[in-house]
Amino acid sequence: MFLIFSLSLAIELLLGEPPRPAHPVVWMGKVISFLERKAAGPPLARFLYGAAITLFTVALFAAPVYLLLAALEEMSMVAYVLVGAFLLKSTFSLKGLRRAALRVKALLADEKTGEARRELGSLVSRDTATLPPPLMVSAAVESVAENASDSFVAPLFYFLLFGVPGAIAYRAVNTLDAMIGYHGKYEYLGKFAAKLDDVLNFIPARLTALLLVLAAFLKADGWTAWRTAWGHHSRTESPNAGWPMAALAGALNVRLEKVGHYSLGETGAPLTPETIAAASRLTLTAMTAWIIVCFTGVTAIVLASQT
Repeated sequence: MFLIFSLSLAIELLLGEPPRPAHPVVWMGKVISFLERKAAGPPLARFLYGAAITLFTVALFAAPVYLLLAALEEMSMVAYVLVGAFLLKSTFSLKGLRRAALRVKALLADEKTGEARRELGSLVSRDTATLPPPLMVSAAVESVAENASDSFVAPLFYFLLFGVPGAIAYRAVNTLDAMIGYHGKYEYLGKFAAKLDDVLNFIPARLTALLLVLAAFLKADGWTAWRTAWGHHSRTESPNAGWPMAALAGALNVRLEKVGHYSLGETGAPLTPETIAAASRLTLTAMTAWIIVCFTGVTAIVLASQT
């Protein structure tokens, strides 16, 4: 477990994301896209079908990973570590998301708003076509905060609890939520996946907020980050996303806003391209702390298994 975790981080730092044809999350997306096209009937039927494809997709990816790694552990420790590290790496991302946010920052700094809007579209689900630059900055910072939880803290949290299959299962649920967990067209089809994702992210989202608050004590205003996270987290529709986003808003002394939906933080410093860079630096500090926690946890698990 220690070697798998260490190698997965090395892959993240040195190589980044796997090629799309070999990326398990890409295959999850293909399966979900195929299955959701079969949805039909009244709301109850769509809800039950959505629950079924959620459980099926999780089992389809997590069960073979469990069986494969169990077999490899018996046959070849080298293969076990290599395959386990590759699969674990596929469940989390930090470098790629940070790079995408900083590309938006650079384009805004160069006043290339059209290109910045297109780049931002890969990070957020909202319509970016008419967003003014300050709200584009807000959206990018919100994405940095939310993805710190969904794409880094949560997968590794479930890896600590249930190993690589646990991280894969979490990523399947999170991918389902990202693809069909919306109102409108997917109101009933994606409801089960969305609620399951809420349950799975309950602890990781709050843990991410705590890590951001601790990082803020080192680099910014920790008390404001804590007060904002505590006081503003419930303003978002999601029961989880508001925690890391509000913590980051308080740490940076800015107000993050999705017009017509929520605002987090008090009016303070202006939202500029440098705000995105500051958010990325603070989040990197928080995620470094999480890596240390994970190494400690993995070491404790390994030692406990040997006694």
